[in-house]
Amino acid sequence: MTEQKKKAREPLFHIVKRAELPLFQAWGIRVLAVLAALILNALILMILTGQNPLAIYGSMFSGAFGTARRIWNLFQALAMLLMVSLAVTPAFKMRFWNIGAEGQVLVGGLATAAVMFYFGGKMPTWLLFVTMTAASVLAGIVWAVIPAVFRAKWKINETLFTLMMNYIAIQLVSFFINTWVTSGSGTLSPMSEYGFPKVGPSAYFLNIMIVLVFTVVMYIYLRFTKHGYEIAVVGESEKTAMYIGVNVKKVVVRTMVLSGALCGVAGLLLVGGTSHTISTSTAGGRGFTAIIVSWLAKFDPLYMILTAFLVVFLQAGSAQIVTDFRIDSAISDIVTAVILFFIIGCEFFINYRITRSERG
Repeated sequence: MTEQKKKAREPLFHIVKRAELPLFQAWGIRVLAVLAALILNALILMILTGQNPLAIYGSMFSGAFGTARRIWNLFQALAMLLMVSLAVTPAFKMRFWNIGAEGQVLVGGLATAAVMFYFGGKMPTWLLFVTMTAASVLAGIVWAVIPAVFRAKWKINETLFTLMMNYIAIQLVSFFINTWVTSGSGTLSPMSEYGFPKVGPSAYFLNIMIVLVFTVVMYIYLRFTKHGYEIAVVGESEKTAMYIGVNVKKVVVRTMVLSGALCGVAGLLLVGGTSHTISTSTAGGRGFTAIIVSWLAKFDPLYMILTAFLVVFLQAGSAQIVTDFRIDSAISDIVTAVILFFIIGCEFFINYRITRSERG
């Protein structure tokens, strides 16, 4: 009787952790998820707009690759998102939930703009660039290390701490813009004469090459160095890390120094290499989108190139269908959200399987 009651209470299905799937099977599941998302989007678009879904998908492709300028814009957006994703990856791999990349990028860009504003034309160009780089990296480090120290010493929740730092960074940018801009426009004019020079076939080429170098270096750092090993161990279990002699507090602070420095470089490239000005929207939400990019790639910098490309392609394509078909921008957001939802959801089936219980 007791055995029958136990079986009656037992659920019909169990979720069981999978052994690691072969690479081709894992990617096969991801491809099927994307195809399923495209089919569902086609149905949604037909119902909401009455337009031919193939024409809409063609418009998305044109928005990303239709002209040479659009292609360069796509790769620039890819590079900037990838740079911020590289910055948050060490922290997230260590299970330090750094939600403050947005603010760290902003203060890095603010430091760059401040150097351009106060020292532009007053020192040699090479020294100006060196000063811009040092200021942006230092600003990003300071903004990242503050919550890291509080987490390491007093176990203060880093999620809320880093999130609140974002709002402080936004207000700092607003304060300095109001100080620098005496007119009523509230917009700091681009200081293009003090920005990075054009190298190669596009003004974005230098940014793209710099981010590519950082991607390779980060891959080597996380995979083949002692620091990368310590980050992985701390992320798995702090108790295990302490047991084998890893100084967890030191690793936490050191890793956030790296994360903040890379966010500072992202701010440098956005201000010094792209817009040559600063605003509260300079980071453009990349600090939050980068978390999705890093997580989908399982913290692998090389796979992040693919996930970042997917995100920027969807953003560029969605903006184009709004223009071409004169539809509400919310519909383009729905298209993007459905695809991302399926991609994120498919990771469940890659990592887990559903089995029937004895009762089932």
